[in-house]
Amino acid sequence: MAIAFPAPLAPYAARAEETRGRLRPEAESAVRTPFQRDRDRVIHAVAFRRLKHKTQVFISHEGDHYRTRLTHSLEVAQIARTLARSLKLDEDLAECLALAHDLGHPPFGHTGEDVLKECMADYNGFDHNAQTLRILTKLERRHAAFDGLNLTWETLEGVVKHNGPLTGSLARNGETLPAAITEYAETHDLWLDTFPSLEAQVAAIADDIAYNNHDVDDGLRAGLFTFDDARAQPLIGPALEKAEQLYPKAPPDILIAEAVSDLIGTMVTDVLAETRGRLASFSPQDADAVRRSGRLTCAFSPAVAADLKGLRAFLYANMYRHERVNRARQDARQIVKSLFELFFSSPETLPPEWRGRYEGKDEPGLARVVCDYIAGMTDRYAMREYRRLFGVEIGD
Repeated sequence: MAIAFPAPLAPYAARAEETRGRLRPEAESAVRTPFQRDRDRVIHAVAFRRLKHKTQVFISHEGDHYRTRLTHSLEVAQIARTLARSLKLDEDLAECLALAHDLGHPPFGHTGEDVLKECMADYNGFDHNAQTLRILTKLERRHAAFDGLNLTWETLEGVVKHNGPLTGSLARNGETLPAAITEYAETHDLWLDTFPSLEAQVAAIADDIAYNNHDVDDGLRAGLFTFDDARAQPLIGPALEKAEQLYPKAPPDILIAEAVSDLIGTMVTDVLAETRGRLASFSPQDADAVRRSGRLTCAFSPAVAADLKGLRAFLYANMYRHERVNRARQDARQIVKSLFELFFSSPETLPPEWRGRYEGKDEPGLARVVCDYIAGMTDRYAMREYRRLFGVEIGD
């Protein structure tokens, strides 16, 4: 049976039949393209299942209806597929990158990441994007012939640099490249000095669209800010006013859903218009022309980008730093820091399968094993381990 490759694709789309392949060669599937196989391997990964109990703003026990990393990843995948289809890109690659983009996040969202960065400051640091690469190339263990998932070059490239080049003059902020990325690049050149494929750029901007909209949704539903607060903000304000005009008798939860749905559509439309304009300006004839273009091809228009900056500032002040969220952040800091210090000072307290990973390693090696273990925890598992090891209920 011949593989059905996506068609017709634009000249600048990634092409599964022309993949640069996998680090460890494998026989290809008779019924799935290489990018379909990558997506399927991500979905079946243990790290993907754990996203169900990893949260971003709220801790998992605060409610069943707030987003988790899993529901967020599914929303990103839906938006990425919409953008990819409209731009005639490879939808499977865009979806795979969307589903994989948050695999490296530790428990308790950005708070957990901040604590692990502090704990690993003397041991080559911690970066959730680099941790995603570690999971995909080393930590997932589902195959007898290799560690990791042995994904295609295009998928790994997109995961590592979906926000832009990591080396060279276009690299962001002059930051030191995470050790996990430099180590992997020694054996598998991911073109760290170029932009990624347009499919990766689509997945990255779909992430921006999804999290800004669902944070507005969750924040309103949780009562962290009011309708009046939201009406005064760019983007969400006009969307709420439109929903109220169209459905004046609708209850608040329906108005929120209508406004968020409308705003997602507005942002998707804006991205498609801006991206098509940028594509028309240099007419790339293949995917590598996008990589070498010297700037992002998929982007918001300047006007929407400015409004989005204002909305993010509002969310930062009124949601991410709300007193309720701050209390949860302090609890999360205590859990992650205490667990790291205990496992690092007394590695015999690690589970047996993890104790075997640190034996014979030096201090930095032990720190990385502890970091890998904690980063893989869900919120509720981390709280359970904290309670078991310290005999303390969080908040006591």
